[in-house]
Amino acid sequence: MKKLFLTSYFSGAASLFADFTGNTCAGKRVAFIPTASLPEKASFYVSADKKALAQLGLLIDELEISTASRQEIAGKIACADYVFVGAGNTFFLLQELKRTGADKLIRQHINKGKPYIGSSAGAMIVSKNIEYVKYMDSSAAAKDLHDDFAALAIVDFCVVPHFTNFPFQKAAKKIVDLYSAKLDLRPISNNQAVIVLGSEVKTVTAKSRKWFSFLHDFYEILRE
Repeated sequence: MKKLFLTSYFSGAASLFADFTGNTCAGKRVAFIPTASLPEKASFYVSADKKALAQLGLLIDELEISTASRQEIAGKIACADYVFVGAGNTFFLLQELKRTGADKLIRQHINKGKPYIGSSAGAMIVSKNIEYVKYMDSSAAAKDLHDDFAALAIVDFCVVPHFTNFPFQKAAKKIVDLYSAKLDLRPISNNQAVIVLGSEVKTVTAKSRKWFSFLHDFYEILRE
């Protein structure tokens, strides 16, 4: 059974992940893939997500697929209890997943029932095609894709992250306006998650996080 936890911003929805796992995630190992953040100027969300995972008791095994060998990628994903694919440029992420073969490995493990956590880019990459993301991310960061935006095709819908949240609210609204008649869009804010359990798909909201959680974490990490 497929098990996916898809968010805009994992730190803002971490309490929902504890519920998703039935509070059994403490002590489990997560393969943490921050690759999408590499082309971005801002990457504070990587530290915020690591901190949120650690607070849940997860053991983080970082896996930078752009520099790791195929053997290392296969080994770390196989040994992990969860696979986490983080935020950043979705096109660059797709390029590196395809180049290394990690896309096929991740798809195989998801289909075998290994839980997958996707944050922003990591949530959008599981759709069939990420062409719609061009209004939020620049495809110039992934010239090797040659405009082939076919993605992991794990789900039939498309997550639209950061809906109503600064600084992506205009881009998210544009995606919804342009594609809502063509695609099954799932717009979510920074304190929401789309949960997939087999054929069941639902959107849930964390009540404990305030609307400014994204900015709060940004300033907290700058202070550290």
